[in-house]
Amino acid sequence: MASRTTNPFTFLQQVRSETAKVTWPSRRETMISTVMVIGFSFLTALFFFLADQMMSYAVEFILGIGR
Repeated sequence: MASRTTNPFTFLQQVRSETAKVTWPSRRETMISTVMVIGFSFLTALFFFLADQMMSYAVEFILGIGR
């Protein structure tokens, strides 16, 4: 399949028309999404920290090392 080259000016016009079709989120939606990402990142970090601590304790208990 042969690719057709497009004039750079035409390409920029097409990009601009496609960008105009995008529905951008409002400031409120952006803030809510940001807070949710930060919150879930914190919860995920806490979960993995606790899981790591529990596994570390279990391995030390089973093998009797590190004390």
